[in-house]
Amino acid sequence: MKILSRGLGAYCRVLEWLMVLMLAVMVVLVFGNVVMRYAFNSGITVSEEVSRWLFVWLTFLGAVVGVREHAHLGTDMLVSKFGPFRKKVCLVISQLLMLFATWLLLSGSWQQARINYDVEAPVTGMSTAIFYAAGVVFAVSTGLMLLVDLWRTVSGQLSNDELVMVQESEDLAQIEELHLNQSQTFRKH
Repeated sequence: MKILSRGLGAYCRVLEWLMVLMLAVMVVLVFGNVVMRYAFNSGITVSEEVSRWLFVWLTFLGAVVGVREHAHLGTDMLVSKFGPFRKKVCLVISQLLMLFATWLLLSGSWQQARINYDVEAPVTGMSTAIFYAAGVVFAVSTGLMLLVDLWRTVSGQLSNDELVMVQESEDLAQIEELHLNQSQTFRKH
């Protein structure tokens, strides 16, 4: 299981670099198109279409990394007051619900990709299945991550602090991360 966990971590690092590349291409295309329109009264024809597709892919890949890092916001007001057993039950239920939603997204994205495989995009002429493939990649990636998390939960590999995998706000998450980093540094010295 640790090998799979390390592999998922490496996969997410590759996705992060891919997202950086996608964002850079989007910036160049959009900025280049603006400059071309105002300075030379022309434009890059594929700019809007490719930028739109890259944005969709960027969003879905970012969500994959967010699932891996448990970075999505949620409400922990009630669950944080529970004991370890109730926290575990709530976590298992939420993971099963997330797996179900992931399955729905996978089946819908797969069907749309198959339906639109022969449909060409208006400007690039590429298959519009590329657009829907982002949902397939997201669902397969996060499905695997959720299964690993579910296994860790059911097998008792999570500490009491890890049983609540969401934060009320980004500010609280950053404060807790700083606190954890400071306490780890303190322990080393």
